[in-house]
Amino acid sequence: MNKLAVTIGNLTLKNPILTASGTFGYGNEYAPYFDVSALGGLISKTITLNPRAGNAFPRIAETPSGMLNSIGLANVGIDAFISEKMPYLRSLDTVNIVNVAGFTIDEYTEVVQRLEDVDGIDGYEVNISCPNVKEGGVAFGSNPNITAKITANLRTITTRCLIMKLTPNVTRISDIARAAADAGADSVSLINTLVGMAIDVRTRRPKLATITGGLSGPAIKPVAIARVYEVAQAISLPIIGIGGIMNADDVLEFMMAGATAVQVGTANFIDPDVCMTIINDLHSYCEREAIQSVGAVIGSMIM
Repeated sequence: MNKLAVTIGNLTLKNPILTASGTFGYGNEYAPYFDVSALGGLISKTITLNPRAGNAFPRIAETPSGMLNSIGLANVGIDAFISEKMPYLRSLDTVNIVNVAGFTIDEYTEVVQRLEDVDGIDGYEVNISCPNVKEGGVAFGSNPNITAKITANLRTITTRCLIMKLTPNVTRISDIARAAADAGADSVSLINTLVGMAIDVRTRRPKLATITGGLSGPAIKPVAIARVYEVAQAISLPIIGIGGIMNADDVLEFMMAGATAVQVGTANFIDPDVCMTIINDLHSYCEREAIQSVGAVIGSMIM
């Protein structure tokens, strides 16, 4: 029996560890460090209909206990993703989830329609929450009606696992989660980055070319856990927790708050085999605590 297996929609993950989109490339970049197939699942860098160079430089800045990024969804575009990236992803013995984005509702639909004919894809994570793209981005994910419309449109064209990625930059994230759930999502992932900024006091210039960007890393973990808990009280769908996960204890915190699985993001930049360390430590935790299934941890916080 695999004690670490969890279920998200119609997918069974061998463990609850996924990679956060934009922090793990297209997977092959991390192959020299550990067996990528050992992951519960791999979530690709965001794919858009056309290639994107992304935002101007500088677009990354270190902050206390975290980092700011304003990459701007730089990616190879759907044609190159299918021809150049999918052969490697298809070779992996793990769940493949493609993160998709668009700048209109029709673009989201077109991207997913194109991917429907591609073998080796198990699900989609729909990015309606990027805070560092001017053309749409966070605006889609901050409106329950638009969230519901995008979700419903995609639900009509795919039976693959449909995960909506939510922004924390709203008044009540549970309203957005409920809209996605009611419109047919299989899961929600949260949180995407918080809007932040930093200034170089020597030059008096912002550290990012776009002035503001997305804050990630350990600094946002308490906020992320609170949002996961809020959403877990509002919907019954599996939740994928994201935000500042550095070790197995962080994973367990998210799961106790209500997450079924998690995504490891910024930690990958610090320690490229951190995911493998976390998986091994989760095995040890289950053995030490005599837990037969890590699923028993989900929502187990004692009030």
